[in-house]
Amino acid sequence: MASKEQAYAQAISAIAAAEGNSDQVRSEILAVSEAVESNSELRSNLTNKMLPAATRFQIMTDSISGKVSDTTLSIVSMIAANGQAGNLSAIAASFASAGAGSAQLATVRSAVALTDAQLQKLSANLVNVVGGPVEVRNIVDTSVVGGVVTTIGDRVIDGSIRSKLDQMKEAL
Repeated sequence: MASKEQAYAQAISAIAAAEGNSDQVRSEILAVSEAVESNSELRSNLTNKMLPAATRFQIMTDSISGKVSDTTLSIVSMIAANGQAGNLSAIAASFASAGAGSAQLATVRSAVALTDAQLQKLSANLVNVVGGPVEVRNIVDTSVVGGVVTTIGDRVIDGSIRSKLDQMKEAL
């Protein structure tokens, strides 16, 4: 049985294919999910189940209208209205992975944008970890204190300095 995220991803894939703009929708949904993840106030409002669905729909629509295609606008606004904005990153990753063919999507959060050379090296290392091709997507996240935090599916590889300091603190 498919997970909720996979079910949404399959529906998005069908809609985008019918509209003939799968690559654009894929890119835009990933960008919207990154924007929601990086804006705590927006994320809080979109995941607030006390707000009516119409309000969550309007918040999402107001936030991205004119910045994405009508197809993407409709899809992510519907996801927010359905109370799934908290799962938007997982839905986007599942949709992106499906569009990446056999490659798995690795989301790499870092305090600064990684260079192409760093991304290629990281991708090569991740191929060994997951045992297959990997598509790396870098997200600048200022809450990461040095290093990177990599997410592949439900697997998190935390190579941040904050994580290392927390481990040292616990050991002492």
